[in-house]
Amino acid sequence: MSGKVLVLNQDYSPLAVCTVQRAFLLVFLDKAELLEADSESKLRTVSRSYPSPAVIKIKQYVNVPYRGVVLTRQNIFKRDHGRCQYCGTDRDLTLDHLVPRSKGGKSTWNNLVTACKSCNAKKGNDSLEQSGFVLKTPPFKPSYIMFLRNNLGSMKKEWIPYLDAPAVA
Repeated sequence: MSGKVLVLNQDYSPLAVCTVQRAFLLVFLDKAELLEADSESKLRTVSRSYPSPAVIKIKQYVNVPYRGVVLTRQNIFKRDHGRCQYCGTDRDLTLDHLVPRSKGGKSTWNNLVTACKSCNAKKGNDSLEQSGFVLKTPPFKPSYIMFLRNNLGSMKKEWIPYLDAPAVA
C-alpha cells in the first residue's frame, strides 16, 4: 500500500498529497469522498477488495488562508528545472541575485535565479544589464497548483483533470 493520493478541498481545489493509507482511512471514516480510483491497484483484506484511491475530496471545507510556494533554494532550483539560467548547464549550481544584495536587491522569487558557479562569478556584483548576460527564462513566482503539477515527479493520470487548471504566476 504505497503511493500518493491527491486530496482536494470541498470546492475541488488541490489541498495536499497524502499516502494511500491516509486517504483510504479518510474515505472509510466518511470524511472524504473517493473521486478517482487507481486503475492499477486494489486494496485487499481477507474477505473484501476496495478500490485504491487516486483522488479524494474532503467533505467539509478546510479554510487555507494562503497556500503559496515557500521561497527556498530547492524550490528555486525546481522552478528553473535544475539549469543555469545563463548558460543552461546542470552542474555546480548556486543562486544568483539579478540585482545584487549590495545594490539593494532582495531575496525574492523575481530576483533569484539558478546559476552555475562559473556564470555567477563572471556576473559578479553587476546587475543583469551591466553584465550583458541574457536569461533563458525570466524569474517568476510559481503558483501552488503549478508547483504541484510540475514538481511532484511522477503524477498519476487520474490527477491531470484536477491539476490542469491554468497556472497563475
